[in-house]
Amino acid sequence: MHLIDLQAFLSELSENNNRAWFVMNKPRYDILRAEFLQLVTELITGIQKFDAAITGCEPKKALFRINRDVRFGHDKSPYKTTFSSSILPSGRKKPSEGGGPAYYFQLDANGRLFFACGEYMPPADRLKAIREQIINDEAGFEKLLKDKKLKQTFGELQEEGKLKRPPKGYDADLKHIEYLKLKNFMVWTECPYQGLGSDEVKQTLLKAYQSALPLVQWLRGA
Repeated sequence: MHLIDLQAFLSELSENNNRAWFVMNKPRYDILRAEFLQLVTELITGIQKFDAAITGCEPKKALFRINRDVRFGHDKSPYKTTFSSSILPSGRKKPSEGGGPAYYFQLDANGRLFFACGEYMPPADRLKAIREQIINDEAGFEKLLKDKKLKQTFGELQEEGKLKRPPKGYDADLKHIEYLKLKNFMVWTECPYQGLGSDEVKQTLLKAYQSALPLVQWLRGA
C-alpha cells in the first residue's frame, strides 16, 4: 500500500471534507481503498496462523465505510479521515454488535497507526457475561493481567468510560471491583506510520495482535 499517498489523500480530505471534493478525487480513493483491502486480506491470512477462529472473516466485510453517519452528531462532515478495519470471526465490524473480541486498526490523516484488541462498548448482556467471567475465573483473569507480552505491547486494560461506582448488583469489596467498573475491555496503542512500508505496518500489527491473543481467548471464554 502506498502510505504516503494515503496520508496525502486523508490530509487533503480533512481540509476539504465535502462531497464535491470527494467526487473529484474518487479515482484516488478507489485505488487507495483497493490497496487497503489487500493489506487487510494479507493481515487476516497472517492472523489465521495463530488464531484459527478468524479463518471465516471476509476482508471486504472487515472494512469500515468512509462515509460518516451524520444523523445524530453535531459534526456534519460527510467523510471520515481514517481508513479502518475490524477483524472478527463473525464478520461483524463492531464488538458492540455482539461479535466478541476484535482486532482493530486505523490509519489517520496525521500519519498515526492506531491499533487495538478486545471489546469496545459491548452490549449489556455481553458486559454482564464478561464481569461474571472476572468473578468466576479469578486465576485466569489474574494470569491475563500479568501477561508480559501483552503488557509490553499495549500496557494495561484501558479505562475509558470507567464507572465511578460499582455496577449495580456487584459488591464494592469484590477482589477485582476496579475491573468490574470497566465498560470496555480493550487494549490499544499507536505509532507513526510515516516512513513505513505496507509490509512493515502488517508485521507491526501481526506481532501486536499475537501478543494480545490471551486477551482475545479469555474474552471468548466469557
